[in-house]
Order: sequence, then C-alpha cells, then structure tokens
Amino acid sequence: MNAFVLAGGQSTRMGRDKALLEIGGRPLVVHMLELVRSLGLNARVCGSRPDMAQFAEVIPDNFPRCGPLAGIEAALAISDSELNLFVPIDTPGLPGEFLRWMTGRAGTSQAAATIPSCGGRPQPLCAVYSRRLQPGLRRSLAAADYKVMTALRAAAAALGEAIDNFHVECVAPVLQPGAWPPGSCLPWFRNLNTPTDIEQLAQRLEPKAIIQ
Repeated sequence: MNAFVLAGGQSTRMGRDKALLEIGGRPLVVHMLELVRSLGLNARVCGSRPDMAQFAEVIPDNFPRCGPLAGIEAALAISDSELNLFVPIDTPGLPGEFLRWMTGRAGTSQAAATIPSCGGRPQPLCAVYSRRLQPGLRRSLAAADYKVMTALRAAAAALGEAIDNFHVECVAPVLQPGAWPPGSCLPWFRNLNTPTDIEQLAQRLEPKAIIQ
C-alpha cells in the first residue's frame, strides 16, 4: 500500500502556507509524512507543490486548481499499489493506531473505497482508495464535478462496487481497550484552518504526541 499526503490547498483561512507551519519545531508536512511512514508505507505529497520536494516525492495534479479530488486522481493514476492511503496535510491529530486499523480493514475487504465517518460526516480525505477508481474520478474532473464524495460514489457505481463507509464511533468500543486515544474521535479529523487552531493544538498536544 502506498500513502499520499494531500497538500494542494490554498490555505486562505490560515493566511499563510499551512504545510510549512511549524509545530514542535517541524513543518506540518513533516508531521504528516512521518505519521504515515510510521505504518511502514511509502509516503508522497499530492498537489502542484514543487517546494514540497525537499520532504518527499511530489505528485502534481493532472487537473490544477480543482481541489483535493484532483490530488486523489493524480495519485491513483501513478500508484503501483492496488490500495492507497490518503490523509490531509492539516490533521496532525489523527492517531497512527487508527490509520493502521483502517488500512488493515481495507486490506481485508479490498473495497474500492474505505471511508470513515465521524460525527455523522464522511471523511473522504482520510481514507483508503483502490486505483480502480481512477478512471471514474478522472471523468468527474473532466466534467467539472469536483465534489469528492459525489465523484467517489459515481466511480464506485461505474465499477459495480460498494463503498465501505464505516462509523468510527461504532467501531471504537469493540476494539481492544486502550488501543486508541480515549475520548471523542472528532478531534482526530479536525482541520487546522486558522492561527487559533494552531495555538489550540500546541496547547493540547506535546510535540511527540502529534505523530503517535
């Protein structure tokens, strides 16, 4: 399985490039790359960001300025792995234990898409996708349909396959106690969009806890 960090956003609400924001003395992109590398996966960066090449191989978008769907499509187009893990650049609260469990679930089911839901909302930027979806995603992008979940559902339907959209809150209680961080899973998927978000994260987490 390959892993990709989605880093093509414009960071407009942050007011500066969030990928290079430092947390615990290291850029956010480094935290996210180390998170997926801790799973033993080859990690690359998605997005037309040549400046990210100092941290990892960069996969440029085939459809520039078309949002995260373009990053997912470009990654699936070049991937040599059937299944591929994606994480957003701005969710350093994701536990490595959860990602390990989700990739294991995807490996067992071989579903075209394995997407967690939390708080009643799907989290399609933190998910595992089969490269079988790539032609369908490309069709959506060519049709200027950039909504990630809409495009994923259409691509899976074209394959005659279902999406494994599971609820994290339902799964967590049946797993081994202590395997995941205690409390609500909502902070795992919370994006860092503003300087206040960064300040709150720094207060809540020790630097080493961000990548565990």
